[in-house]
Amino acid sequence: MRIANLGGRAVLVVGEGAIDIAGASDGRFGPDPQALFDDWAAFAEWASALDALSRLSSSGEAAYRDIDVTDLGAPVPRPRQVFAIGLNYAEHAAEAGYPPDSMPVTFTKFPSSIVGPDAVVALPEGHVDWEVELVVVIGREAHKVDRESAWDHVAGLTIGQDLSERITQMQGSAPQFSLGKSFPGFGPTGPWLVTPDEFADKDDLAISCALSGEGMQSSRTSMMLYDVPELLVRLSAVCPLLPGDIIFSGTPSGIGNRRTPQRFIGPDDVLVSEIEGIGTLTTRFVAGG
Repeated sequence: MRIANLGGRAVLVVGEGAIDIAGASDGRFGPDPQALFDDWAAFAEWASALDALSRLSSSGEAAYRDIDVTDLGAPVPRPRQVFAIGLNYAEHAAEAGYPPDSMPVTFTKFPSSIVGPDAVVALPEGHVDWEVELVVVIGREAHKVDRESAWDHVAGLTIGQDLSERITQMQGSAPQFSLGKSFPGFGPTGPWLVTPDEFADKDDLAISCALSGEGMQSSRTSMMLYDVPELLVRLSAVCPLLPGDIIFSGTPSGIGNRRTPQRFIGPDDVLVSEIEGIGTLTTRFVAGG
């Protein structure tokens, strides 16, 4: 199934439209998209048993409605924890000048940077770069999990862009990864959450992005050095992963600051990211105030 944030309300995506979850469940599950993850097991059981087609002609809050992408918000709008992984594709590690590490390089994007699809981001001063990533959403608390059960803790997958202002990130004697990646709008996600059962092979998805029509990154998630189960094993060995947490799982090669000449995002650029089985995520940029 696919779950979206439509105008601030949690909806099930059915065909080209959506069913309001609070209305369809007669209030059993509220309208807040973030609250779904607090009772994810019960929600997933209810949603899998829902006869969506029977709701197409219903009235009121449960009515079937068209989806306007401009009304979509972040599928996980207020995560408590945002994990981000660096250097998780061998080619990206090579272009960045780092050998593969024995531990996933882990940092955070502060939750205030999270926005949804079709966002308009005001560019700060500096060099703003792109990094398309598969984003993993936690549905059940995970602490010290093993590989075999790791996927059982995943609510679903979505697309993310780990936007980075490279001057802020690299200034000083030690990198400021989290600050440089947490300007307003620097965490676009969406367009919706797709549950793992929807994928033919959830461990091998095509991933790509283009900037103003020019292809910049193209790979497959099977090329990750640490796949989704391994990331959950490594992260949960240190701290509990909570329902509604998100993990930016790393980016392939092709980022702007490793190109010759370097290329960064400018006003009026349009960034389109795509992951197989999920869809596309579009972010637009304007000059900062």
